[in-house]
Amino acid sequence: MTGAQTFQLSTAAVPEAGRARWVTSVLVGVALVAWLASLTLFLTTPLASLPLYFVQRYFVLDATSLLFVWLINTIFLGIAVYMLSRVRTSPVLEQDMPQIAALSIAFMVFMNLGLMSNNLLMMWACIEATTLCAAPIVAKGESNAAGRVAWRYMLYSTISLALTFLGFLCLTHSAHLRGIGVNFNLDQIPHFLATPGDPWQRIGFSLMVFGLGSKLGLAPMYGWLPETYEAAPPSISALLAAIQFNATIVAIFRILQVFRADNVNFIAYELLLMGCLSLTVAAVQIMAARNYKRLLAYACVSSGGVIAIGLSVGRAAAYGVVLYVVSSAFVKALLFLTAGRMQSVYKTKDVAALNGVIKILPFSGLLFTIGIFALLGFPPFGSFMAEMLILSGIVQAGHFLAFTLMCAMLTIIFVAMGRSIFPMIWGSSKRTGPPVREALLTALPKLFFVGVLVSLGVYTPESVSKLLLLVATSFGG
Repeated sequence: MTGAQTFQLSTAAVPEAGRARWVTSVLVGVALVAWLASLTLFLTTPLASLPLYFVQRYFVLDATSLLFVWLINTIFLGIAVYMLSRVRTSPVLEQDMPQIAALSIAFMVFMNLGLMSNNLLMMWACIEATTLCAAPIVAKGESNAAGRVAWRYMLYSTISLALTFLGFLCLTHSAHLRGIGVNFNLDQIPHFLATPGDPWQRIGFSLMVFGLGSKLGLAPMYGWLPETYEAAPPSISALLAAIQFNATIVAIFRILQVFRADNVNFIAYELLLMGCLSLTVAAVQIMAARNYKRLLAYACVSSGGVIAIGLSVGRAAAYGVVLYVVSSAFVKALLFLTAGRMQSVYKTKDVAALNGVIKILPFSGLLFTIGIFALLGFPPFGSFMAEMLILSGIVQAGHFLAFTLMCAMLTIIFVAMGRSIFPMIWGSSKRTGPPVREALLTALPKLFFVGVLVSLGVYTPESVSKLLLLVATSFGG
């Protein structure tokens, strides 16, 4: 290649890189505006004035939507800043940033609309729309199988949400048999529910919980989650694990808010079974996994299992569930973004190839270690307090078998994760040379996530604690 050709190639690459940087800056700006808006709502809305309805009561601002709108926009801002810091060193982000940014913004628009929806059908549609936005970005992963994984992700998601929609149809049929009109607004649903529930109503809510549970990656329909989180670019893995996951959790909260009072045992045993199966599957798979992104993915299956078991107990465990959901969102974002940094340096996701990460990437290695400790429920993080509250609630409810299984599976997960991760972090490095320098911009969102996790475990501000309590009370706490 001649010098002139080399010069032409380099100058052609400059506009491409500059455009990607500009588009990412716009993405950060949009994320910042959304976060400031959610923070303003959080700080200025008196809890006593909730709920507030908008647009002919199709949207609602209550304790649940207030908490989770702030949560997802906070995490999205961190993900956007991570993309900005990585756009120059990631070929995927640099080449496809305009499409990724547009789909990410659309993803967040539907996510916020879904969280504030006062209508279950609208919330269902918004969750499906986020899947349509996320699937093309999953296909941008560096793996050769990323395209096939994206199609399977779409297929599983469609099946899960189709089961949920079938549940809506069963509820409609139940109301039709009793000659009652149907309105799926959250504040209107109790008016057409039968008390006690008839068979069609029970089948309907069972399908809704099963469909949404599958969307969370709960067993038995969990297969899409590990391969999707592994194949997707790290920022998109964080988007799915820490944001879309929470929208689905909110949908389950909404169902429990309107249905649980009259059918506690029926829904509780379904959630308990799915939670115990998920913990067992996660423990077995984590023992066999040798890929650190897949380890994190199965840890997400485990966290879903803990949440399902806590929801099945209700009452005493409810506050612990809400605290666990919030904590795990920050933990997942921290771990997947840090894993992305390690993948960019080592060019592999194999655990065995990353011995001595703390020496090569001191800052990322430290943050990854902190995230693993938070994931495993160590103090002083919020996840520790949340797990203690959930276990306490399980004992109070008399589910001693579930308590024993949960303790056993969490112990196995702790040992298996430690066996794989800690040598990766602290072992003898096979690489030579000085440590890799890490930009402050890359570290800022992760440091903020760590700060929130410690705050949730050590001192939760009174306003936040009251909001968590209101959310827990809304579904039976």
